[in-house]
Amino acid sequence: MQPFSLNIRGRLIEYNRPAVMAIINVTPDSFYDGSRSLTSDEIATAVRRAIADGADILDIGAYSSRPGADNVSDSEEMRRLASGLAIVRSVAPDIPVSVDTFRADVARRCICELGADIINDISGGQLDDKMFDTVADLQVPYILMHMRGTPATMQSLTDYKDGVTEGVIAELAPKLEQLALMGVNDVIVDPGFGFAKTLEQNYTLLRQLRALSMLGRPLLVGVSRKSMVTRLLGITANQALNATTVVNTIALCNGASILRVHDVKAAREAIDIITCLNKA
Repeated sequence: MQPFSLNIRGRLIEYNRPAVMAIINVTPDSFYDGSRSLTSDEIATAVRRAIADGADILDIGAYSSRPGADNVSDSEEMRRLASGLAIVRSVAPDIPVSVDTFRADVARRCICELGADIINDISGGQLDDKMFDTVADLQVPYILMHMRGTPATMQSLTDYKDGVTEGVIAELAPKLEQLALMGVNDVIVDPGFGFAKTLEQNYTLLRQLRALSMLGRPLLVGVSRKSMVTRLLGITANQALNATTVVNTIALCNGASILRVHDVKAAREAIDIITCLNKA
């Protein structure tokens, strides 16, 4: 990976090795039940464990994007995030926190009122046409993920004429140009593993991940316990830690800058080993 930096509320944080983003779910229907933190004590415990295990960033989400998940209203998403962020900030006042939402108004409130620092948008701006304006206005780091359609329709939209990697690059590049023209400096690219990709396309994208470096942005990889490993191996999400670590290690070898994970300790160990290997 290339070193990168993020401007977090005027504080420049430099990352000279890959970072770990810990998933903090405040939703009852996440695909991995081991990540669901619903009570105040559960959320606080999850945050403390993530930090103790070496998390660099916390990512809090209140809307499950798994296929078939229930729709969550704006008000319910906001209620969950308000409660969750209050606990996160009481336990961890200084660590960077990203809010996982595709709704611009929800993102704005989380940044302006609730202490979030980064916007993580699974839709790459396509589900809310106010999102890019909001990011530009707030001047916060933005995670631009590749997806087609919605979580309900995305798996019917997997036809990439020139190949999946080429398609991801072609669809993200104009958005990056648009954001740059709007004055958004800190953009992280997420190729969207599992979103509008077949099982085979996910692995093609993983093998060719280094090609996305041409976009000139840090690369975030989120494969933790996803169906690209569970379906391939015929296992459940609860059984997928080892497989996730293997895929994360391949991603690190192919230029990943951030690993978004449920299991921070395993990801940190993979990073430590790859970092040592690269220096040897």
